[in-house]
Amino acid sequence: MSNTLAILAGRGALPQTLATANPKALFVSFEGVDVTVPTSHHLAASFNRFGALFDGLRTAGITTVTFAGAMTRPALNPAAFDAKTTALAPRLMTAMAGGDDGLLCEIVAVFEGEGFTVVGPHQVVPDLVAQAGLLAGPAPDATAMRDANRGMEILHALSGVDVGQGVVVAGGLCLGVETLQGTDAMLEFVAATPAHLRRASGVFVKTAKTGQDLRVDMPAIGPDTVAAVGAADLGGIVISAGRVLILERAKTLKAINAAGLFLLAL
Repeated sequence: MSNTLAILAGRGALPQTLATANPKALFVSFEGVDVTVPTSHHLAASFNRFGALFDGLRTAGITTVTFAGAMTRPALNPAAFDAKTTALAPRLMTAMAGGDDGLLCEIVAVFEGEGFTVVGPHQVVPDLVAQAGLLAGPAPDATAMRDANRGMEILHALSGVDVGQGVVVAGGLCLGVETLQGTDAMLEFVAATPAHLRRASGVFVKTAKTGQDLRVDMPAIGPDTVAAVGAADLGGIVISAGRVLILERAKTLKAINAAGLFLLAL
């Protein structure tokens, strides 16, 4: 696949991981997105010029694309639009007015409409996701398992309203739900929770929302997540097997063990 694969790069370690595993893939960076370009097989792109992007992909022989890394919604400049972007603008603007799920689905539809196959990072590098089981640290006790299951119940209940992908549960009580501000903000809030409100050490639970397109919006954890969970004085992390990316896997598992936490995939 790598000869015909393009990595559309956002921020973070994931684009570099995919490029290392697929050195012949075309690495696409975007204006305004701070990324390190690891290869000379590179295409510079702009969110204002989708026509130029599609032409560049076709010229390079690309048939398959994968979106990797974090991206914020770009500040578009209509004065810089090419003809293709101008034609797509009503669709994209309507999608940007809604939630992330709708916007990402529309972006996938645009690329598929141009004849490209969209795949997830986990389809390019299968080791990015975990099989079910204990991945690192000590086995969680019965209380932690009850909290893990409770966390999954909460996230499944919220998934239909497109709120978030993470939750913290301690002793059966929900201490925090991830919202637009992200995981770190939630864990900082949990860290400030008074001790008398915490019945147990608690767990951070992460899973994809029901119906979420995992090709372009799979939740992820990494070393920074482990550090934040430790700072919140939680006991461990629980993720959905096959539905959460583990970034910088070796470093993440090492950090889990060093912090005395556990990482479990259900």
